[in-house]
Amino acid sequence: MVTVGAVLADKELSLVPVFLPHPDIEVRWVATSELPDPAPFFEGGEILLTTGLQTADWDREWDGYVRSLVDAGIVGIGIGTGLTFASPPTGLVAACRSNDVNLFEVPHGIPFVAISHRTSQMLAAQREEAARRALSYQRKLTAAAATPNAELAVMEALARILEGAVAILGADGHVVLGAVGERRAELDQAALGPEVVRLRDRGSRSATTLSDATGTTVLQPLGVSGRSSFLAATGPSRLSDAQRSAITTAVALLGLIEEQARSAAATRRRLRSRAVELALAGDARTSQLLLDVEPGAPEIPKELRIVLAAGETESLTAAVESLAEAQVIAAEHNDRLCAIAPAEQAVTLSSELAGNGLLVGVGNTAGAAEAGVSYRTAALALAQATPAIPVITWDRVVAQGPLGLIDPQGARAFATGFLGGLDEDQLDTLRCFLRHHGSRLKVAEELGLHRNTVRNRLDAIEAGLPGSLDDPQTRVSAWIALQSLPERAR
Repeated sequence: MVTVGAVLADKELSLVPVFLPHPDIEVRWVATSELPDPAPFFEGGEILLTTGLQTADWDREWDGYVRSLVDAGIVGIGIGTGLTFASPPTGLVAACRSNDVNLFEVPHGIPFVAISHRTSQMLAAQREEAARRALSYQRKLTAAAATPNAELAVMEALARILEGAVAILGADGHVVLGAVGERRAELDQAALGPEVVRLRDRGSRSATTLSDATGTTVLQPLGVSGRSSFLAATGPSRLSDAQRSAITTAVALLGLIEEQARSAAATRRRLRSRAVELALAGDARTSQLLLDVEPGAPEIPKELRIVLAAGETESLTAAVESLAEAQVIAAEHNDRLCAIAPAEQAVTLSSELAGNGLLVGVGNTAGAAEAGVSYRTAALALAQATPAIPVITWDRVVAQGPLGLIDPQGARAFATGFLGGLDEDQLDTLRCFLRHHGSRLKVAEELGLHRNTVRNRLDAIEAGLPGSLDDPQTRVSAWIALQSLPERAR
């Protein structure tokens, strides 16, 4: 950065400081003007050189002149001596002091053009140095992006460039990676969180800069598909152009790394999904070949149990990724999570899934070639799961008998329709008849009835049923209906 102090320090110019309260202020250009009010022609950041040709008789006018220049952004005034004034006029010196602006003397014999030329050279050298530095930073960041742990390496490289700290924040404003760098303890997450949420809610690809006495923090969104994360980069109070360029480069690289990671994750999900489909179809060999595309992929267990889970899409997706990290074969299949779990781990795994708010069904134990059978039993088990009992295993379903496969409401409706024409005595007689496998004699003995009475009751019962009691199908249906009746009707 070219400063007023740097221009005055150039020995070839022999400039003389008169009042220099801000020697470190940046110079953008050098301008020459003899107008009594040149302020409208400045953009800010200039040094004004003048001999004061039209100010020879000024006294109180100097204060308004200087104040106007300060308002225009002038960073310094150089008064040429030896023509209008033999030395800097006291009115100008006083005005510069009261308005806190740099003032220096340009001795007679020092051409204004020499000052402009030398400052121009310094600015050009600064731009060249900034370009070289920016290129060097870019190379360092690009090299970091080519390392195995690219995301963290880029962040660490940027933190060194800024001599500050770098972190990646999620869409909720919490740090998800980092912070890294020598000033990481100064990264104020409490202040950054609300800013991230504000940027996220604005919906545009905008950035923001936060500054305080300790430094400057730049917040920029990462990636091109959505606004899932943000880069926070803290550096000195005044970031150089090369440092700002480095932040831009880091954002581009981190965005690319993030997109590549998303693409790779999507590819892995598709591979796992197809592998699960093949395994359920009985083609364990091809399924394993697909899984082996990814280094270190798990093997399909020889003894497995299919675990199915249902719930919110976000919860299912998160659970699939969590299982993948735990080396369990899992994918989203037919809007449900489907995991091919080692038989001995299935129950523990299902409890963990239920702990995340999912309903879970665990199939029977099967060999790799019979995964489809375990899948079907897992689906039947899942159908019985409720928020009150979120995990149902096939073993439990089997223990409940056929009724375990029937929806309770549907079963009650079936029972009412099948047995609706029978009274309490007939229901008791039918239960006894089925319990004794159709033996009328044992029914008569248990109920204390004459055999003819039993026969007449059974004839009346049969008349109220859709089939003959000699038909095994009718007996099975009657037994299921009796088990499904509401409690007071049993």
